[in-house]
Amino acid sequence: MPFTGCWRAATLSEDRALSTTLVNEVNTYGEKKATVENAGCRLTELSRKEDCDVIHNLIMTVQDRYKKLQQRTAERGRMLEDVKKNAKQFNESWRLLVDWMTEVEQTLDTHKEIAVSHEEIKQQLTEQKEFQKLLRSKRPMYEATLKSGRSLHERAQTSHDRQHVENLMAELKDTWDTISGKSMERQHKLEEALLFSGRFTDALQALNDWLYRAEPQLAEDVPVGGDKDIVNNLIDKHKAFQKELGKRAGCIRTLKRSVRDLTRSSTADAHWLQEQMDELEGRWEAVCKLSVSKQDRLEAALQQAEKFDGLVHTFMERLTEAERILKYGVIPEEEEGLLTFRKQHEESLGALQAQAVDLESIQCLGEEILGSCHPDSIITLKSWISVTKTRYEEVQTWAQQQGQKIQASLAAIEAEREEVQRLLDWISSAEEALNFRDQEPLPDTTEQHQELIEQHSVFMDELNKKFAEVEHATKTCKHKSISKQQVSPRKRPLTSKQCCLYSLQPAVPLPLEHLDPQTPQLSQLVSQWQKLWLLATARQNRLEQHLQMLKEMEEFANFDFNIWRKRYIQWISHLKSRILDVFRSIDRDQDGRISQKEFIDYVLASSKNLLPIISLVLTSMHHSCWFICN
Repeated sequence: MPFTGCWRAATLSEDRALSTTLVNEVNTYGEKKATVENAGCRLTELSRKEDCDVIHNLIMTVQDRYKKLQQRTAERGRMLEDVKKNAKQFNESWRLLVDWMTEVEQTLDTHKEIAVSHEEIKQQLTEQKEFQKLLRSKRPMYEATLKSGRSLHERAQTSHDRQHVENLMAELKDTWDTISGKSMERQHKLEEALLFSGRFTDALQALNDWLYRAEPQLAEDVPVGGDKDIVNNLIDKHKAFQKELGKRAGCIRTLKRSVRDLTRSSTADAHWLQEQMDELEGRWEAVCKLSVSKQDRLEAALQQAEKFDGLVHTFMERLTEAERILKYGVIPEEEEGLLTFRKQHEESLGALQAQAVDLESIQCLGEEILGSCHPDSIITLKSWISVTKTRYEEVQTWAQQQGQKIQASLAAIEAEREEVQRLLDWISSAEEALNFRDQEPLPDTTEQHQELIEQHSVFMDELNKKFAEVEHATKTCKHKSISKQQVSPRKRPLTSKQCCLYSLQPAVPLPLEHLDPQTPQLSQLVSQWQKLWLLATARQNRLEQHLQMLKEMEEFANFDFNIWRKRYIQWISHLKSRILDVFRSIDRDQDGRISQKEFIDYVLASSKNLLPIISLVLTSMHHSCWFICN
């Protein structure tokens, strides 16, 4: 008979090769992960604090997911090794059993015919009993092989693999049933031959011996409960026994007719044979009743085992799904997504609490089965009860941990919201104070105005301290992406008017201008802070301008025209010397005149300094004209 288990080993080899490829690929990505970590470390050294937190969180996410991937890969490798070991054990056991049964079947087919003499029949019957004992000794190996095959069938991933394992188990069962049937058939023929040979005493003794051996196995106190595999094995054994019992019914009827005929002939042993027959009939009826009772108990035990098996597998599948959500679910950072996730977590927690009822049912049913459990199934049942309880506690722990993480995230969001609201309240009160101070008239004395400047300096210091808190509150805001259209590809030269504007109003960067807040509250915080900063800066400029005006007024009050005239003459003399120097630099031939060509060449050669020169000339002309007019 060809061995058909090689395909399964080939399939496992392909799976292991794929798993090895996956492990190598994961290890390759480990190098890339290290590169990303190094790049992140370099970025954190050059980035701001809020950007460092984002980079650190991204690196932690990559490390966590890579670690989970390694764990899943290792688990799959161990699972494949376990399946390989089970498949190898199943194939070896299946091969040994099939080879042995093939040899036995050939022996049974070529067995010599039933003898005629009484001694030869008894010898053949003894040999047949020895073979039955050998067949019973092979039964544990047969049951273990079937159990291993059922385990492989449950863990198969494709329908092709499942069908292949089903074919192997069906072939094993058919061959075993054929051997058992042929063995029982030969034993039945030998017992009939012993009966028809005229030795009623030996036939009665053989039947009594068989009933004596069968009766203890059918007793009411013999446990028949257990897991589904054990109960199915017990049912298969009992069906085989019932077949054998049905075949021996003919022997009983033949013995009854023979004993009745002997009793009518009034032989010397007729009375003793009748007593033996009555005892045999009583034991036969008792065995038949016990057989029916055991069949009922086996059917009830099978219902219990199937119910227990269904509860356990459904319970474990639900726990696996719940664990996937609770253990590997990514908690969102946004409040809306977090609230939705919390609702899903509450639903999962409710479903998990509902599974506590299923766990209690599993434990109660398991304890009930253990009360009348077959010894071979005690360890299996206790293991399932322990595994379900342990798995439930593990998933419950994951649920609690995820709930704590959700509550911590919500508490952090609430704390951030309170912090933002506190800052908004402070900004609102500061803005009201600034508006109230702006409505007050500015003092006319320098001392009073200096006090206002000092008060505003204190306010600006407090504003700068609050700016750190505002930056911390807005650290989760995204940064604006600068498009290419916003960046000027070409710088044009500024006009004189633009130069004057830039000189009068120096550009000051607006705080938090680079942020793009995602929530209305943060957007309000950024806009309110920018508004407050502009108001404070504007007030500071007004105070400085007013102070400058007061100083000029004080200087104008003590104005002495003669002193100013001497200073002006000194200044204009200095300015005149500067203008003469410029003219001398333009007059290259030193003839005391500047031609048009010399002026154009100098302007083209010094275009960058043109505006200061013209300003200098115009200023000199303006002051000279003003001095002449006055």
